[in-house]
Amino acid sequence: MIDTILVLNAGSSSIKFALYAAAAGDARLADFKLLAHSRIMNIAADGRDRALGDVLGWVDAQLGTERRLAGIGHRVVHGGTAYAAPVRIDAAVIDRLEQLVPLAPLHLPHNLAPIRAMSARRPDVPQVACFDTAMHRTYPLVEQMFALSRELYDAGVRRYGFHGLSYEYIAGALSDIDPRAARGRTVVFHLGNGASMCALAAGRSIASTMGFTAVDGLPMGTRSGALDPGVLLYLMDQRGMDARALERLIYDESGLLGVSGLSSDMRVLLESRDARAALAVEMFVHRAGRELGSLAAALGGLDAIVFTGGIGENAAPIREAICRRASWMGVELDPAANLARGPRISTAASRVAAWVIPTDEELMIARHTRDLLSAC
Repeated sequence: MIDTILVLNAGSSSIKFALYAAAAGDARLADFKLLAHSRIMNIAADGRDRALGDVLGWVDAQLGTERRLAGIGHRVVHGGTAYAAPVRIDAAVIDRLEQLVPLAPLHLPHNLAPIRAMSARRPDVPQVACFDTAMHRTYPLVEQMFALSRELYDAGVRRYGFHGLSYEYIAGALSDIDPRAARGRTVVFHLGNGASMCALAAGRSIASTMGFTAVDGLPMGTRSGALDPGVLLYLMDQRGMDARALERLIYDESGLLGVSGLSSDMRVLLESRDARAALAVEMFVHRAGRELGSLAAALGGLDAIVFTGGIGENAAPIREAICRRASWMGVELDPAANLARGPRISTAASRVAAWVIPTDEELMIARHTRDLLSAC
């Protein structure tokens, strides 16, 4: 009998899901086999339970008689200070995650919905929560803290960082393709509709561009990225905007969409001849270049950079523009390799290696789920 792991990655209106098979007790990540994966889009608020029922029907059809569903792994955006590693889900864990909703009100409710639904539909199947914040719990204290009172820090107002499952996957993959970088100082660009960058010291996260929320740092598809808090105070005082209006502004109406006035899709902007599209692209690249300098300073130097995520893996012009801006740091781009998507896109003589490595958060979740359940 072959054990299988179902991975669920639930968003506000979509569910990504994948089914992996591995021989029981097999600890090697490479020996996972992806049986199938899919995604349900545009789920209405009242249609989520029906969608999860469809997912289970799909899973049963994939399993047949030769396989059993050994566990369900969930991507959970926020683990707060409570969770620095994956955890097996029970009623106490669900209650604890409910208390964290104020830290990620736009994400955690959607992560919790399938956990509850699967607990009701398949109570015999163990579930595991894998946290996007967990990898960043290795931040030094000076990186965790804002320049606010210690009381607020102790209450949870601190830098958490996100996209940790992606960075964890890249750290593992890097050890196979560039051991020197894996042992040294690397900055990873996770560039997509949600975008961030992370400084890895020997595979350990010491800083990233996202902070208390996933709206901080780089400008994104519709998110503003780093913003002077005085702007928000001004908008409250002079425009009469309340918390919900500000939330819509910085999460849904800013970033590439806000600057260009055209689209949040980098592909559309790169193909456009509109000056506003060019400005949005230039701002995205400019901020990435600035953050690279900041993260390299936190690392005390730089051995490699890695591009991943939808934009990082597929947008050669963006990679080229960022690498050109990083030439002063020792990045020497190989244009032909960049167009071919690497995996190495820097020249052999480049002091700082540049790579393109596709990320796989679902595979990382499957591994965590299998490993945790095997240890129980």
